[in-house]
Amino acid sequence: MTSKCVHKGCGKEFTDPEEACVYHPGPPVFHEGQKGWKCCKTRVLTFDEFLAIPPCTTGKHSTVDDTPIEPKKPAPEIPDVVPGRPALDVTLAPGAPASPALAPPSTTSTPVPEEPETEDDDPSLEISPNATCRRRGCNATYNPATPREEEKCVHHPGHPIFHEGSKGWSCCKRRVLEFDQFLKIEGCTEKTQHLFVGKGKPPGEEKVKTVRNDFYQTVHTVTVSLYLKKIDKERATVNFTSSTIELDLPTTDNKRYQDTYTLFAAIDPEKSQFRIMGTKLELVLAKTDGTAWPVLRSDDKWTGQRIQIGNAGRA
Repeated sequence: MTSKCVHKGCGKEFTDPEEACVYHPGPPVFHEGQKGWKCCKTRVLTFDEFLAIPPCTTGKHSTVDDTPIEPKKPAPEIPDVVPGRPALDVTLAPGAPASPALAPPSTTSTPVPEEPETEDDDPSLEISPNATCRRRGCNATYNPATPREEEKCVHHPGHPIFHEGSKGWSCCKRRVLEFDQFLKIEGCTEKTQHLFVGKGKPPGEEKVKTVRNDFYQTVHTVTVSLYLKKIDKERATVNFTSSTIELDLPTTDNKRYQDTYTLFAAIDPEKSQFRIMGTKLELVLAKTDGTAWPVLRSDDKWTGQRIQIGNAGRA
């Protein structure tokens, strides 16, 4: 009898209960925009990247969800007035600037437009056994005995929405609180044929036009994250000058991102550093002075705010 494994990250159909299962034993973790699994360290920002995080544990398939459920911690009570101290009036006059001590870290983000969903499978590509439909919310498994024109794919064409604890899809109205309930929300759109392999990639190296970035800063440094997965550490090059960063970032899956960033302010190339991680390139730029950067690149849109972490040294 065929059963479907309910382990997170697996979801395969199986007949042998002793078959190896690669999955995430821990619950999902969503914190300040980052997404990941408690059982492993990888953290990403988009939902599709979250679903693509490789499982970290090998065990056996199961039809019973044994993912631990952590009790919710009650919010700590904060007294209105600290004994022995007068109450703090934080009401600001109209137009008065907020205190830098209460301001959040300076960050900017370059959004990357989502590529349109591939509509159909390339008929020249082979579909592997136990392949799962790529459309969100479907999760159907490939069955060679079912003619492709008879497949019914019920899925979510929209994107996931997580807002103030509620979870749902932009294409339909249902909202739930738990992540497991979110994964079980039935699709709202039906299409003939599932999407198992998509379109074949063109021959040659694929050029990546833009990558998302963000940064935070102190008085002395600017720490930048460029989000690009599977950067080839052996072939990647990062060159610092006093005003630019030259990037040549090939990946192990035949992609390449090349660009030159003209920076908002001068840096010390000798003291600036970088490191390549699983899902991003991290840069630590050494400032030549204590200037706060409102943007990363000189041609980025400037909001007019200059907020930073840390305090400048006394002259």
